[in-house]
Amino acid sequence: MDAHIENQVENPETAHDLKALPGKPYPLGASWDGEGVNFAVFSENGDGVELCLFDDEGHEHTKVKIEEVTHHVWHVYLPGIKPGQLYGYRVYGRHEPENGHRFNPAKLLIDPYAKAISGTLQWDNALFGYRVGDPAEDLSYNEDDSAPFMPKAVVVDEAFDWEDDRRIDRPYHETIIYEAHVKGFTQLNDQIPEELRGTYAGLAHPATIDYLKSLGITAIELLPVHYFVADRHLVEKGLTNYWGYNTLCFFAPDPRYCSNPEPAQQLKEFKSMVKALHKAGIEVILDVVYNHTAEGNHMGPTLSFKGFDNASYYRLVQDDLRHYMDYTGTGNTLNVQLPNVLALIMDSLRYWVTEMHIDGFRFDLAAALARTLHETDNLSSFFNIIHQDPVISQVKLIAEPWDINEDGYMVGKFPVGWGEWNGLFRDQVREFWRGGETKMTAFAQRLTGSPDLYHNSYRRPTASINFITAHDGFTLNDLVSYNDKHNEANGDDNKDGDDANHSWNCGAEGPTDDPGINALRAKQKRNFLVTLLISQGVPMLVAGDEWGRTQQGNNNAYCQDNELSWLNWDKVDSQQLTFTQQLIAFCKSHPSFQRRRWFQDMPVQGSDVKDIMWFLPDGNPIPNEKWGEAKAESFGVFLNGAGIRCVNMDGQKLLDDHFYIIFNSTGSAIDFHVPSEECGANWRVVIDTNEGFIGEKDEVIPAKGKVTVADHSVMMLRCPRE
Repeated sequence: MDAHIENQVENPETAHDLKALPGKPYPLGASWDGEGVNFAVFSENGDGVELCLFDDEGHEHTKVKIEEVTHHVWHVYLPGIKPGQLYGYRVYGRHEPENGHRFNPAKLLIDPYAKAISGTLQWDNALFGYRVGDPAEDLSYNEDDSAPFMPKAVVVDEAFDWEDDRRIDRPYHETIIYEAHVKGFTQLNDQIPEELRGTYAGLAHPATIDYLKSLGITAIELLPVHYFVADRHLVEKGLTNYWGYNTLCFFAPDPRYCSNPEPAQQLKEFKSMVKALHKAGIEVILDVVYNHTAEGNHMGPTLSFKGFDNASYYRLVQDDLRHYMDYTGTGNTLNVQLPNVLALIMDSLRYWVTEMHIDGFRFDLAAALARTLHETDNLSSFFNIIHQDPVISQVKLIAEPWDINEDGYMVGKFPVGWGEWNGLFRDQVREFWRGGETKMTAFAQRLTGSPDLYHNSYRRPTASINFITAHDGFTLNDLVSYNDKHNEANGDDNKDGDDANHSWNCGAEGPTDDPGINALRAKQKRNFLVTLLISQGVPMLVAGDEWGRTQQGNNNAYCQDNELSWLNWDKVDSQQLTFTQQLIAFCKSHPSFQRRRWFQDMPVQGSDVKDIMWFLPDGNPIPNEKWGEAKAESFGVFLNGAGIRCVNMDGQKLLDDHFYIIFNSTGSAIDFHVPSEECGANWRVVIDTNEGFIGEKDEVIPAKGKVTVADHSVMMLRCPRE
């Protein structure tokens, strides 16, 4: 090695004969090969990069000036470095915010490709590239060292015994998603050892897995687990970013959810969780936030991307490069038009699939990723590159199909291969059950998989991820218990959170001792659950909704890392839980509720009976003239068990019993006549939300017979297929 390269290493007395070799530009990040570590980071506009090494106490003891640059990637190889080594970077360059450049070597930077993180960010003014409080604001320059307050990246050994684990690859039409928070789901579960509660290991515990299996869900969708930052304004108010939508590292599982504080254990514990869930037949889907980072706008801190190359990572205002385009409401937006950002996202996704065995992703504010210049574009480079990727294109890809801008509502506009959170399903089903103005046509579209949104774009009903509630908004219990949000605990004078909840408190705001109101609320929850599970598409439940979890009317509990958000396992409504378990098992046992293809609204071969038919309470079909104007209130839906028009995975034709489902959202009981004999001769009640019943009643109801359906309820009848 020549003397020039040897001089790269500062503090040689503490470097223990450390030598710096040129290394390679790929892969990015810190890669251990058993003998040393290759470090590689991207910076197109930077003038110099230093690799900083830290001891176990976080003291910086060695700086390595990186000399080698290949295609804007700075790289160096250090023999003898081992897993567990803490490191960070300092990048030199122009401090010209007005031109989009915010280089400042006083700011220690987290490797964008770090696989593990040690420590938690401690807020201090030193984290900002400008002097906080200076009249010049971000145009000023802050020389205070941020290293003492920054978490550190960790070199990792990625070896893990997966045994025979692999992605489950369950078809969409057989999928039931369960949205959960790693910490909140297990934090109060006394069936899990205390030291494991709130962790990846807690999710892998037999008590958790047994519960998930008993519920019948097939996939757990975890709120963000990528390393994230708690916003300063929240911390100063004694709150935190509980949901985790403030990502800093797209490769590292957050150590706050790890039961073992050692950095090397983060990957092992996360992988063990995935392996345990896979053994139970449960897929793992990650909620990911690639639309923005934790660095905020021009007044935000310099933690990683902003310091490596601000202009090459973020979307800046074209005629004012000091400021950021904000399509996310967080201050910044990653620029997915640039190849280095696309590579970062694709490398991250591929890593979680190949190395962490993740089964799919839900993309937060995915419309922001679809933007070209300003408009959203479902043929943008982001979608094109995912579509052609042989790894990522094969996992479940689910979009939150909106961002905060006027043209950001893209429900129904994502490409083939994507599922979408169907916000119209949520809103219109809520409106129907609270007696709102949902039209018959709208409700029918939602019940049948939203063909108005997905059919004409060559997508299937499973493109619709149906949900009544999500982490963002009321819980199911609160949806039927509050007319208004109650977010005072968030410290924003109840101004945060959505005002349009489409909720109905059933007669009293919040908890009540009125038995009539409580009975109605219980029935409404069953109505929502039945509507969700029998609709075509992919149903998504939120953890705790199956047994009545409440957030006391808070519809934006993003900052509540406490018992307001955690699942309280001591307050399980066992009757509602049993109903939900039976409902899921019932729907999974009948292919009529897990269709792969669209209804055709055509007669089934050999008869005049269509695959789906709609009826008035008197037993007559709903006339065409009523579809366009009629408000959805009370009607019956016939599902022909011979009209599934599909085969199973063994090539056998799928057949099922016939079902007649009666919806009554009015405040009065209504007599319904079942259809004529051509639809079925003898019927029995199998679901009645008024009674909380799932099973099969003895009473036989003949063709054209009459049943009384209670107010605000669903009744389902079954006729065995001959």
